[in-house]
Amino acid sequence: MKSLCILALGLLITSASAQDTVRYVGTTLSNVDYHHGQLNAAVGVHNIQVFRANREDPENNWTYNHAPMLAYWNNTFYLQYLSDPVGEHIPPGQTLLLTSKDGYSWSKPVVIFPPYKVPDGFSKKKHPGVAKDLYAVMHQRMGFFVAKNKRLLTLAYYGIAMDAKDDPNDGQGIGRVVREVYKDGTYGPIYFIRPNASWKLDQNTYPLYTSSKDKGFVEACTELLATPLMMQQWVEEADRNDPLIPLKKEVKAFSYYHLPNGKVVGLWKHALTSVSTNEGKSWQYNPLRAPGFVNSNAKIWGQRTSDGHYATVYNPSEFRWPLAISTSTDGLNYKNLWLVTGEITPMRYGGNYKSYGPQYVRGIEEGNGTPPDGNLWLTYSMNKEDLWVATVPVPVTADVTGPVREVFDEMPAGKELSSWNIYSPIEARVTVEKGSEGKKALIMRDKDHFDYATAERVIAESRKPTIEFTVVPRQSNTGVLHIELQGPNGQAAARLIFDADSTLKAKVGYRESAVMKYEAGKAYTLKLELDCSKRMYTLSVNGQPKGLKLFFAPVPYFKKVLFRTGTVRRFPNADTPTDQKYDLPDAGKTDPEAVYEIRSFRAEGE
Repeated sequence: MKSLCILALGLLITSASAQDTVRYVGTTLSNVDYHHGQLNAAVGVHNIQVFRANREDPENNWTYNHAPMLAYWNNTFYLQYLSDPVGEHIPPGQTLLLTSKDGYSWSKPVVIFPPYKVPDGFSKKKHPGVAKDLYAVMHQRMGFFVAKNKRLLTLAYYGIAMDAKDDPNDGQGIGRVVREVYKDGTYGPIYFIRPNASWKLDQNTYPLYTSSKDKGFVEACTELLATPLMMQQWVEEADRNDPLIPLKKEVKAFSYYHLPNGKVVGLWKHALTSVSTNEGKSWQYNPLRAPGFVNSNAKIWGQRTSDGHYATVYNPSEFRWPLAISTSTDGLNYKNLWLVTGEITPMRYGGNYKSYGPQYVRGIEEGNGTPPDGNLWLTYSMNKEDLWVATVPVPVTADVTGPVREVFDEMPAGKELSSWNIYSPIEARVTVEKGSEGKKALIMRDKDHFDYATAERVIAESRKPTIEFTVVPRQSNTGVLHIELQGPNGQAAARLIFDADSTLKAKVGYRESAVMKYEAGKAYTLKLELDCSKRMYTLSVNGQPKGLKLFFAPVPYFKKVLFRTGTVRRFPNADTPTDQKYDLPDAGKTDPEAVYEIRSFRAEGE
């Protein structure tokens, strides 16, 4: 019997490995001791914060904000997310929506599915609690559907958590709701599209969608219910025996894409994967962990990109950092691992099940729109608190060749930052706009007490580069600007600092050495000639030599220059306690704004 079991197990493994399956065949792995995982950056990624939690905001002061989803319709980006006052599964819950025409400037969020009262006396099987003044929480894995008749539906799910540890997605919730998004920016009535079977229909606050007199809306809902790939996204919240759900397994956060041969690749949390040959009606094998992929219980996103290649985006670790992208030419074999974002802002507000890091990434699902720029657009939450989008240029690459000579005022409008990586919080924006002399410049503003802005320029690999840039600090008594010269994997070798005491400094080992005093509003052209073999560089400012400086860390070659309006941060780390149950002091505080202009950038090397 033991031999037969071993043989059967071996046949199962052989059968699974013989199937079409997603796999990671690269050699790069992330290192969670660094927020960036020591990954090289995908070139030109822009990370834009679209919502910043603030308990002092009189309109939007809930601080648990999570599970964002994205669509592009009517020449507009739509971002939906769910929200609770403090922590996950702590009612009441609601779902909100923001819009943007360009992906950079976003509207204020509006509530599209408000809190839902649970009738007093409600109880769950196998749970001792009884509802009293209880509200539902929201926990959905699908946010949008564009029907063949061009109607845009937005959906959410009302679940019930009897206490902080109860599961709202146990099949004993209320049900899924739907409403239409109109082109004029308004919304249709809320309907139930799929109540849970255990829910008494006479308790519904909203009618069933079939009662709508709008035939086009009913047609769109009917189409949705008849699409297996859409229904597969509902598996967690649905009745455990719902006949509309094709694969009734304990799998979560489904995403998918089509291969040229018509097969569908499915992805779930933990990088589980399978393949369907019939549009998701059935799957060739039970979802198995994609060979080579490292991913824990955060979401993984997969899609075909505008160049006909494929991308998966996920946290390549057992933690929810960094956020990385891997690409494939055939949709099955993924060969690289590059950084989307390696930032973790401080969690300002503690709460139930709030995890550190950029997480729960989603892109634009097939059929839910195609932005005209051809880029890969993503959304994610930071710390289950703030909401972000990222745009990744296609084709995706981590390398730059040749010299860089950029004067921002001379570059085509809208293209100035196409090769720059930016991290742009709402209170620390990175933009291109007219500077102090009326000419275009890269402008970095920062009044965020907890976060900072970054602008990074990947350069051609060089052991002896010459780097030159012009900076105008508009103040000299507040703020800080770090300029780092980095090798591969985000390792800094040299750092210059425009500090708040009116002094330009250089990091030399443990210490920061004064280079010179600087003045507010004056332009400073810094030129560095670096040599990896000597671990030294020469520095001049406005043509005046400032001496020979020693690297504070060795690198084999240089690959990136980073401008950052803040100091290095290393919290949290792999040993930080999982749950932060405290708020940071003065969590709503802002600082006096510091502004820096970067007028030009040049990089050449051997």
